[in-house]
Amino acid sequence: MREIGWRFIKLILGISIVWLLLTLWAEKKGQNRLSQFGAAGKLNSALIVYDPDPFYNLDQQICESFGRVLADSGFAVTIATVSAVKALPDSSTSLYVFCANTYNWYPDKAISSFVRNHPHLAGKSVVAITLGAGSTGHSQQIFEGIIKDTKANLVGSKTYWLWKPNDKTRMKESNVKVAVELVRKWAMEMTAAVKR
Repeated sequence: MREIGWRFIKLILGISIVWLLLTLWAEKKGQNRLSQFGAAGKLNSALIVYDPDPFYNLDQQICESFGRVLADSGFAVTIATVSAVKALPDSSTSLYVFCANTYNWYPDKAISSFVRNHPHLAGKSVVAITLGAGSTGHSQQIFEGIIKDTKANLVGSKTYWLWKPNDKTRMKESNVKVAVELVRKWAMEMTAAVKR
């Protein structure tokens, strides 16, 4: 009986160590990636920021989908990872879109820290996107709170999932494809709400 207890403790300890290592790896700032859509110098400009997930690129696909809709609607759009955005010149942006991955029920540290420390968000329009494997409600609430603490104007917030169905009427389709299509529709609504 005592040996079974020790095996159980070792198993739990092993799982905890693996979980910790995966979390540390996932929370590490991702690569520099930068892309731009739409003509520079337009009246409306948008900055979309995310920290790439090391396992899946749902965040990149969601951000690019949102950005292309904005560009098609007359915005000059810059999409950047947290690592790449620091090299950009500080310019006047009319819309910020922040995309957070969920790790252990919280938004990832890189994007959370970036938002907390951004000096020019007060009064600006911000859209929050929270991604996760399944339930991301807690992470979304935390992320919204971080954005509101900067005195930004949170104009929209949604969650999209990697594994949990994004649309229960489309269960046979790729969940990622469905998420990308849904974010396109939502981006059109957000564009109408924030365009000058």
